[in-house]
Amino acid sequence: MKFAEWEPVYESILADFGYSRAADETARDELAALARRFDRDRFAGIDGSIVAVVGAGPSLSDEIDRAVDAEYVFAASTAADALLAAGIDVDLMVTDLDKNVETARELTRAGVPVAAHAHGDNRPAIREWVPRFDLDFTLATTQAEPAGPVVNYGGFTDGDRAAFLADEFGAATLAFVGWDLDDPTVGATKAKKLRWAERLLRWLEVRRGERFSILDGRRDAVEPP
Repeated sequence: MKFAEWEPVYESILADFGYSRAADETARDELAALARRFDRDRFAGIDGSIVAVVGAGPSLSDEIDRAVDAEYVFAASTAADALLAAGIDVDLMVTDLDKNVETARELTRAGVPVAAHAHGDNRPAIREWVPRFDLDFTLATTQAEPAGPVVNYGGFTDGDRAAFLADEFGAATLAFVGWDLDDPTVGATKAKKLRWAERLLRWLEVRRGERFSILDGRRDAVEPP
């Protein structure tokens, strides 16, 4: 994903949520000052593989065993804790540092990559936690224009960003586990973010020429961004 392709979508997200691009860029720059350039060769084996993109929805407890069938497991936020508790290895944790940051820290220290995301609302978390990570296993990401070691391969929420990362690293198939796009337990803002995640996944499947089962029965009603 080139930023030129992502930027119009990013601008739509900013407008829809009232977020500040300047704040995102400030957070990106603070992360860039702390991070190191990530060695993409750590994910060279993903090319042509099945990647489970694991969300932290209510269905995860019932579906978690499906992650075992994948060759790689990318976990969004607290899904990493559920997977680890079930004895399932995580190959990448994707987080904007708003929950279970201790898990992210310990994973990097164990040699498991963590995609740590910067946005306008999490600057204190960046300053507090990123220096505690093993930076050799920290993939710094932004939703704004990439700069220095901070990359942008697309995606907005932790979950759909995990899918875009899997795509970037060459996954042949994306398998979605623990996703609940109609989660009735979330508030209005999170529900709105899930609508955007749905739209971004629809965009991604069109780009990949792949049909994601998570969109079955709803695909025709989803407007790509």
